Amino acid sequence: MKQGIHPQYGYVVYRDRNADYAFLTRSTATSDKTVTWEDGNEYPVIDVQISAASHPFWTGRQRLIDSAGRVEKFRQKYAKFQR
Repeated sequence: MKQGIHPQYGYVVYRDRNADYAFLTRSTATSDKTVTWEDGNEYPVIDVQISAASHPFWTGRQRLIDSAGRVEKFRQKYAKFQR
């Protein structure tokens, strides 16, 4: 392996605030924010919007989406193109 061309590979905490879930793993990703982990050490933390703890496929819970409003907006926008 060439020296000096590879990114640092270290411990990082990924945190899903929506599900109140976090896990410690190794990654090349980094962050300026840090968090104190359960072992008492401080690690960089990366906040994610969705993880296995909050994804509908894994949790079995679906979110309700206002699809009727979007359909109505679409119909109004393209009503002038109907024959």
